[in-house]
Amino acid sequence: MKIFLLAAAVLSLPTVAHAEVTVTEPWSRASILASRPGAAYLTLASDADDLLIKASSAVADEVIIHAVETDGAGITRMKHAQALEIPAGQAVAFEPGSMHLMLMGLHSKLVEGSSFPLTLVFESGQEITVEVPVLGPAAAAPNEKQP
Repeated sequence: MKIFLLAAAVLSLPTVAHAEVTVTEPWSRASILASRPGAAYLTLASDADDLLIKASSAVADEVIIHAVETDGAGITRMKHAQALEIPAGQAVAFEPGSMHLMLMGLHSKLVEGSSFPLTLVFESGQEITVEVPVLGPAAAAPNEKQP
């Protein structure tokens, strides 16, 4: 009887809807030296509010979420963000000169034409691994023609 009551209690628990995050247009630029950090860019969207809480990749010791802020004097600086809000129904774009994922401690330089895995972890529990293509060192967007 106790087992039946426990099973009934578990079955009657409300289900929690998890955010469904999508990742589009991941890309990175080729790097000149492995001793310099790289950056990854992409666009995130979610059907429910969520937070990007961690990123990692086999090509780097650490992946850091970087926001870009401009102070009152017009000086722009990168700022480490512990997490990034992904508002429901809004695209969040990581772009050159703006928010990006900094690849610190590259194990080797990023070579044009190659790709690497990037894993994103969200507060909802969703974990997404995408393959990030490496474009030319002068690339400004994933769809632009290379010079």
